[in-house]
Amino acid sequence: GGYESASKHFNPADVEVDVAGRSFLVTGANSGIGKATAKEIARRGGTVHLVCRNKERAEVAKEEIVTETGNQNIFLHIVDLSNPKEIWKFAEKFQNEHKLNVLINNAGCMVNNRELTEDGLEKNFATNTLGTYIMTTALVPLLEKAADARVITVSSGGMLVQKLNTSDLQSGNGTFDGTMVYAQNKRQQVVMTEQWAKAHRNIHFSVMHPGWADTPAVRSSMPDFYERMKNSLRTEAQGADTVLWLAVSAEATKLPSGLFFQDRQPVPTHLPLAYTHSPPEDEEKLMEVLEEFSQKFKSVSPG
Repeated sequence: GGYESASKHFNPADVEVDVAGRSFLVTGANSGIGKATAKEIARRGGTVHLVCRNKERAEVAKEEIVTETGNQNIFLHIVDLSNPKEIWKFAEKFQNEHKLNVLINNAGCMVNNRELTEDGLEKNFATNTLGTYIMTTALVPLLEKAADARVITVSSGGMLVQKLNTSDLQSGNGTFDGTMVYAQNKRQQVVMTEQWAKAHRNIHFSVMHPGWADTPAVRSSMPDFYERMKNSLRTEAQGADTVLWLAVSAEATKLPSGLFFQDRQPVPTHLPLAYTHSPPEDEEKLMEVLEEFSQKFKSVSPG
């Protein structure tokens, strides 16, 4: 009932806005919270770019969004967020062809065994952390040209149990626990958001916990949790509510950039008395390492 009690304090007018003429990019938009967010933005007249990995599922999602909202300005881009070269290529092409006001980093994965991508990257890290890092930094120049530019990253309350660990980003040491690796990636997203907010003052950055929602990802990655909790999970639309609020409302940008949100409110990024705080040098180190990784996969295009 967390959503029900929180939503009593919401102002419905915050999200009853017309965003025609504004351009939104949503990663992982063919199901779950990504699709629910894309649909609500489309309903409000926004131009929506769906970035998805699976072409067939993405086409079905696009069709559904167009049919339900009557909005024809829905565009599909097939990109594997665990493949850094593909993200760079996409971002460079996108910058030449489109404008962008709001980037929503929603794509994520929780792989429960240690799998490597073709580039030799651990898959959760490649998608959740490096993929988010490259997509954002590659599109920052485009966002800097836009009015009221925003970046929203969908993290998770699971990150509260993790302290930033920059010494083992690929989870190669010790026993591999997919849930904890995912939580560590989500902590990394919070740190990235805080760092970006300091570096890019004319873009509004935020990161959020959608609450535990009944999504295909939760069903497939956390089956035991799903079975235990399925009667109290949020709907996809409820999980997407704060993403939508951060993306379209005027209220969101009245708050400082770089905060962590749940149910339209900024909330602490650490539990009381938790040993999860990191020294600033660890946070800077994360950004340096991600920048090195990111440049390694950036192809130098001729000319």
